[in-house]
Order: sequence, then structure tokens, then C-alpha cells
Amino acid sequence: MTAFSAAVEGLATDIHLPAGDGPFPAVLVRTPYDLTRHRAEARGWSRRGFAAVVQDVRGRFASTGEWHPYTNETADGAATVRWIRRQPWCDGRLVASGASYAAHCALVLALDVPEDARPDAVIAAVPALGPAETAREASGVERLLSRAGWWAAHGDRRGSDESALDKALDADPGLLAHLPLTALPERLGRSLPSWAGLWRHHDRGRLVARAAHAGLPLLAVGGHHDHFTDETVALWQAWGGPSARLLLGPWRHGLVTAPGPDAGPAHRLNLGELYVRWARRALAGELAPGRHGALALGGADLWLPAGTHGEPRIRRPRLLHGSAFTADPDRPVRSDDLTVPTDGPPDRCLLVTPPLPRPLDAVGPASVQLRATAHTPSADWVARLVALTPEGTAARLAVGVVRRAGPVGHEGAFTVDLGRLACRLRAGTRLRLEIAGHHFPAHARNPHTGDDPVTARHLLASRREVDPAGVALRLHMLPSRPTPTDPAQEILR
Repeated sequence: MTAFSAAVEGLATDIHLPAGDGPFPAVLVRTPYDLTRHRAEARGWSRRGFAAVVQDVRGRFASTGEWHPYTNETADGAATVRWIRRQPWCDGRLVASGASYAAHCALVLALDVPEDARPDAVIAAVPALGPAETAREASGVERLLSRAGWWAAHGDRRGSDESALDKALDADPGLLAHLPLTALPERLGRSLPSWAGLWRHHDRGRLVARAAHAGLPLLAVGGHHDHFTDETVALWQAWGGPSARLLLGPWRHGLVTAPGPDAGPAHRLNLGELYVRWARRALAGELAPGRHGALALGGADLWLPAGTHGEPRIRRPRLLHGSAFTADPDRPVRSDDLTVPTDGPPDRCLLVTPPLPRPLDAVGPASVQLRATAHTPSADWVARLVALTPEGTAARLAVGVVRRAGPVGHEGAFTVDLGRLACRLRAGTRLRLEIAGHHFPAHARNPHTGDDPVTARHLLASRREVDPAGVALRLHMLPSRPTPTDPAQEILR
């Protein structure tokens, strides 16, 4: 193998070539997280016959220019693809690959550039599709903790400090509770000019809409416990190319390096080897047309075809307490604590189902139907679903949040989407459903005044009432034990 460096339009670039004369197909990874961290990955590609090209995006680490997240990736990526195809070691075929922000870099090449600069296939893992998708839920509610952590670590700086937010929270535990949220950079003690601009993005869904016109194969990889699960599935469902594959495991944002509590031995895949095998078949035109893939069934140590979908079942949990409660921004329901306080006035409505008489496989979208009242002009409604095991432990299954504005004190009927479930619920498990007004610090606190939560300076407590008879938990359950599949077979066919 041969390794060397180059500068492409001022962008630091590492190239790892296989042994032999070539030319070779290429794989391109464009990253804001330091190309040196990808050298083992690049060597893995080159050992398997690919020219691996890894590049720092503009303004990051060894690349020149200024760092403006999501701004320069289309033009810089297109220039890099054209440069690669002019090199004598490239046979003209190219796969764009990446995870998180690097997946965004790969996808804009597939969807936003002229034909001569497009890759021939794309691997998008836990894709951070764009600023609007990363900043907010589909309902518009702000993702505070993950965005504050990312911007503190990477925003408006050449290098990274992964522990920046943790260190700031150690010094000031109430950091994220200070108002307005736009003043976070001042409390962090450094300039973050792009932080305020992040919240002005509302063009959610642009890349997914463009995906319908894609003309090349896609491998989309995600995790059931990742923040971008819904976006990963939506990308796969919308993809208009000759083939689209989905691999969805019981993983967090780090995929196999960050397994969820329901991951088993069968879910510890060698993703690098699978990527290489898929890329070879994609470049050779050997993938069958259409959408295929595999999703893990958490807690069951097996995989199912990606199209597996349960039958809808309605469950009506029993009220424990809190049909009337107060959503107080000064003591919000915490996203990082599953403990339900037993002292003081209720801060949430709490409901529970009877123990399951037999194991059930929940596969498909979940939602909660509510009839409820808020006594403030604006209100967020959070639904958190928790599995209470027979041993007495609690595990979060899903969370959804919607924002509603309407006549003060008028009851409304609405639905809170909880995303997708793919897990086995053991016999004896009870499902606890919490209805609250906050989910902090994962999400910004609604000030209840009608003001923008990012710029608000004042918060009000919000009285709430939930009609227990109007609460319905909608799950999709498989009618029988499923037939497992091999994830590699589903990805590579």
C-alpha cells in the first residue's frame, strides 16, 4: 500500500492506494472531525482494493479557509470528485461515504452537484441531513443538548474539543437553563457566531425531497437509539436511485461502537467489511433493484427484513396520578432521569399498562393519542414511553414531542408521534407512559408565552389537564414470532 498527502483547493487530503499498478475505484470521505482519525478506515479500504481519499472540510484541522457548517460542502466536494477522477490511480468509479456530518457531505454530492461530479454510489451512516434536521424535531421542537454539545465541541473553531460542554457544565451545572439560549456562547466564554444562525434554518426535508430524483445506489445505516433514526428511514424510503438498502441496528450515534441496552451478539456486525462488499456490488451494477435491507429486533438478538411491519394495536393505559399537573420550566421533567418524583405537586401525567401476558414484538411506528388542555398560549406536549421489566428496572423505549398553540384553556385532541420501535417486550413487562410539558435538557423549554424558546427571556408555568379516557397508545405488533434474516444477505442482494 502507498499513502501520501495532497492539497485540493486548499483542502488537506490523505490518499491511501492499494498495492499494485491500478487504476482503482475510489472511496471519498469528507470530514470535519480530523482526517487523521480515519486512517485505519482508509487503510481498510485500500487493503481491499480501493483508493481511499479522506479530506478535512474547509476551515477544519489542516484545511485552509473558514469553517461555516453545511455551507461549502457541495462546491468543495464536487471539486474534489473531479480532481480524483483526473488522477492516474483512479479508474473513474467513486463511492462517497461518511457518517453523521460526513454523511451530509456524501449526500450533497449524490443529490446537489452536476452529473460529472457525482459519485457512483453513496454510503450514508447516521446522516445529519442538514442544519434544520439536526436543530429540531419534525414537530419543530428544538434539540438543545445535542446541538449545544456539537457546537461547543466543533462550531466556529479549526480543531475540536469533544469535552467542551461537559467541562462547561461541571463549572456551571445550570448552563443550559440560562436565558436566552442565543447567549450560550457568552457563557461558554468563546465566540460562536454560527450558533444563533443555526436556529434560523427551517428548510427541513430538502435532501429527502431531492432523494426522489437520485440516480445511484444508496446504503443508509442508522441506529434505533440515534437522534436521526427517522431521517435515516425517510431517506431510504424516498430514494429514487436504482437500489436502496437500509441497515438499522440497536445502536446509538456511534453505531456498533455504541450499542443500546437491547443489543445482542448478533448485532455486533463488522460494518467496514459490509461496506466494502456493498460498494463492490454497487459499482459492478450487481444490486437488485428496489428497496431492501435489515432491521434489528432489539432484545431478541436477531434481524428482520427492513419492510417488516406489525399490525396496529391500541392499548389504553390506566391512570396512576397527574391527570392535572403543572409544567413548570423552573423544575422541568428531565430527559436524563427516568425517576418519577413522589413528593410535591405532580409535574407529569403518569399512566401504566398491566403486565404483558406473553412476549410481544413491537415493530413499526408508535404514537399516543391525547385529549388535553393547556392554560397558556403555547405548550409542548412530551410523551415518553418506558418499559418496566419484571425485575423492576426502567428502560426508555421512545419519546415524542409536539408544540401546540391555541385558545387558552380549550381541550384539544391530537397525536404525539414516538418514532419507530423494533424491540421484543418480555412477558411481565409493563409500559409506563408519561405525559409532560418538558424534556430538558434534550429539548429546549417552552416558555409558554408564545415567544421563541431560543430567544425567550421569561418563562411561565403552565397548568395542564389530561383526559385519561382520551389517552390511547398505538403500537404495531407482529402477530407471530418473526422469521429472522441475515443482514448481509439483505444488504448485498
